[in-house]
Amino acid sequence: EGIVLWVLALRGGFCMNRRSFLFVIGLTIVFFVINQWLAPTPSAPVPKIETLPAPLPPTQLPQRPNAHEQFFVLENAYQQVVFSNLGGAIAEINLPFASRENTSSIVLPTEIDRDLAKGSPLNDRFPSTAYSIDSGNGVRQVSEGTVGGYYPLLRRALIHQKQTQIRPVDRYYALRVTSDHPESDTKPYTLKRLEKNLIEFELSEGEKKITKQFRLPAHPAETPYCIEASITVEGEGRGLWLTSGVPEVELISDSAAPALTYTVTKSGGKVTSESPSFPKECTIVNGIYPNWVCTSNGFFGLIVDPVTDLPSGYRICKVPGNDDPSRLTLIDPEYNAYPADKYPGYEFQLPLRAQTTELRYYAGPLQNDILQQVDFGYRDPITGHNPEYTLALSFHGWFSLISEPFAKFLFVLMNLFHAVTSSWGFSIILLTVALRVMLYPLNAWSIRSTLKMQEIAPKVSAIQEKHKKEPKKAQLEIMALYKERGVNPLSGCFPLLIQLPFLIGMFDLLKSSFELRGVSFIPGWINNLTAPDVLFSWNYPLFFFGNQFHLLPLLLGVVMWVQQRFSASTPKDVRLMTDQQRQQKVMGNIMTLVFAIMFYHFPSGLNLYWLSSMGLGILQQWSMSRKMKKS
Repeated sequence: EGIVLWVLALRGGFCMNRRSFLFVIGLTIVFFVINQWLAPTPSAPVPKIETLPAPLPPTQLPQRPNAHEQFFVLENAYQQVVFSNLGGAIAEINLPFASRENTSSIVLPTEIDRDLAKGSPLNDRFPSTAYSIDSGNGVRQVSEGTVGGYYPLLRRALIHQKQTQIRPVDRYYALRVTSDHPESDTKPYTLKRLEKNLIEFELSEGEKKITKQFRLPAHPAETPYCIEASITVEGEGRGLWLTSGVPEVELISDSAAPALTYTVTKSGGKVTSESPSFPKECTIVNGIYPNWVCTSNGFFGLIVDPVTDLPSGYRICKVPGNDDPSRLTLIDPEYNAYPADKYPGYEFQLPLRAQTTELRYYAGPLQNDILQQVDFGYRDPITGHNPEYTLALSFHGWFSLISEPFAKFLFVLMNLFHAVTSSWGFSIILLTVALRVMLYPLNAWSIRSTLKMQEIAPKVSAIQEKHKKEPKKAQLEIMALYKERGVNPLSGCFPLLIQLPFLIGMFDLLKSSFELRGVSFIPGWINNLTAPDVLFSWNYPLFFFGNQFHLLPLLLGVVMWVQQRFSASTPKDVRLMTDQQRQQKVMGNIMTLVFAIMFYHFPSGLNLYWLSSMGLGILQQWSMSRKMKKS
């Protein structure tokens, strides 16, 4: 959003001063840098040593290196939770996709899910290995997981292309008890109980005993995506921490969007959210008693909410992408399209002590309705207090003070239109229409001034030609002409400046609204409103374009070029243009190209919004132009 703001402000600057052609050169250089940042070029192709192995029969599926590791599953309509005896922790949290069979789920598949299912079938099993489960009729062994149908919320073990072996990531499992001696983090726990909605582990080590019990809610519809846990530490309890786990990567505008949030209760009982910075390794913060902590990827979050009082402080650790790689590394590995070290993870750690700690663990979509439902399910019936998980949706960024109120306002309007149309794509278009109607008087004033500028453009050219050698005198006469005709030469910038907060708010909205994730508008083209549209794709990645062709940004450039032709105050005949007007035309063309390329990797919903806004602007300008000519 900072890049968008900079370019828009720069464009506004061109409206105010079009004399210096050096701006064009500088803009070209800056754009090249921006391009490298927003859409890094894939590394040069390397020789493909060996092809992706074909799917193996269940009996030949590769096993984890640790032969002592066992897996156990608790599941309901909202989540499939896979536990490991190593650390007595959570190895996988797989969220079922919404389907006719499962109408409770709100998670939709995206292009990445489809690409991985096609290109890496060995990693499209849920759970990834054999497991034990009690479905209500006793414990049974299952030799293989289900093919497809789930979104892996946690980073999990991957089967690599060049070696049919699963990479161990057990030291990054969720809700494990870690210490200053990480070698003890993944010691085998003893399974004590396994029931349909409950599992219990125990570890006895020297003078320390740890008992961990995990439960799925008896009524999951009241508190969906939640796990309830009890962790009892007996004996030596110093230096122990409870981990949040590391969420998978979600791409927004071709970039990862990790976020860290925690809440604290201020004086007066007000609960506020804070967003700590990302550490380079591990950072310990003392003197703070967080109500809960959350690590998220933009659309999904992991919230650790201790109900029992804990010691003060928290710890945040950076997890190197090479140690716990994202599933993105499985996409086009021969071209190194998504290098592991580019996508580190982050996990919260809360201090433990010798006591029984009760906690809640939310692992699911960061959608306002769902979080409100969970808040209501866990509210205190006496005081009415609730955990306020909705604060995990707080906006954080350079322009959050500007974007947050506008994004919330836009989402309210979009919800109203969605209630009528049942289509988020049409809701974005209707939202654009509503904003154009609200801003009609200001836009009309600006368009009227622009049309007057076009009307007096020949006289301005004549004055400039007459006083070629006296530019100050020419400027005084032009300003007098503007005053006489009631023209403001800066008015053309106002519509852009007016729309700027809405554009930034829309960008934040698409970056944080789970409701739009995976939602299709035009199947086969606009399949996900929070990702770029895909008209067609190819295998070999090209500079800037990658391996997908996005049409909406190019349509955006065309409409922007047409809009500039409508609003240009220069003569139609190129021979009658002054040097300044020629520079103005060149700058307009360059800005059209810059915007088309800038928006190339932006979400299709944002392109749809901006495209609709400019199209309506052209229609308004054409209508007013006809009326003024008649009068």
